[in-house]
Amino acid sequence: MSETATFGGGCFWCTEAAFKQLAGVHEVTSGYAGGHVEDPSYEAVCREETGHAEVVRVEYDPEAIGYDELLRVFFTVHDPTTLNRQGPDVGSQYRSIVLYESETQRETVESFIAGLEAENVYEDDIVTEVEPLETFYEAEPYHQDYYEKNPGDAYCQFNADPKIEKVREKFAEHVAADAPADD
Repeated sequence: MSETATFGGGCFWCTEAAFKQLAGVHEVTSGYAGGHVEDPSYEAVCREETGHAEVVRVEYDPEAIGYDELLRVFFTVHDPTTLNRQGPDVGSQYRSIVLYESETQRETVESFIAGLEAENVYEDDIVTEVEPLETFYEAEPYHQDYYEKNPGDAYCQFNADPKIEKVREKFAEHVAADAPADD
């Protein structure tokens, strides 16, 4: 049995690479969600014409890794306190967003964020949007598995590698034995 979770935390190449490290994650697909245009293109999303965020859809085995653990990873590998920005990427398409697919997911993420705020985990307020997933649009084929297909890409080395390292260090018990390395 598989479930899915959808997260936007900046460039989907980097977010995808981080989630692919985890045991129990079967597939991570880069795409677009949270906008108002049907079947958006990457170019239109980048021009902020569609309202979509770059997101990843994570297909996972809930008996191997729980939704709450995916949230822990998500809130570790990106900065949920920066509005419409992650690292060098600026624009509403890079916003922090969790798109829930059930009332249980909504309740879990809202409780999770409330816990982070109560514990003052971040110096600034969390700006992560929590919205229902209406439609997930798969990104163009060249965006899928981008990190693995482009190991020498300087952008990925500078932005994805630190996310992968965080996952490997902070969630070592969940890293898949066959996880793609950040060489």
